[in-house]
Amino acid sequence: MTRTSISRLLACALVAGGSTLLLPETGHAADAPRVRIENFSFEPQTLTVKAGTTVVFENDDDIPHLVVADDKSFRSKALDTGDTYAFTFSKPGDFAYFCGLHPHMRGKIAVSP
Repeated sequence: MTRTSISRLLACALVAGGSTLLLPETGHAADAPRVRIENFSFEPQTLTVKAGTTVVFENDDDIPHLVVADDKSFRSKALDTGDTYAFTFSKPGDFAYFCGLHPHMRGKIAVSP
């Protein structure tokens, strides 16, 4: 676990009236499915979720990365170390993506109904 990850876990706050944990600097649910960017790769390389799920991409690398869908359905800004990008996958299908700065980095979100 990186120092950034530990500090984020320590910064989590309980949302009043519920049990969803939010990361204050992003507002993303702490239990949302995540794709970590580290060592010039997406981890996991393939993530399977249900339609309507918001996936959070988190850059744990020391340099910026972009998350870009092959079909252009989503695109992040440049993500510096510790930055996140969230996208809600509303329809079923396979959504391949890559890093806009390092195209050899590839991943896939498989969305089931």
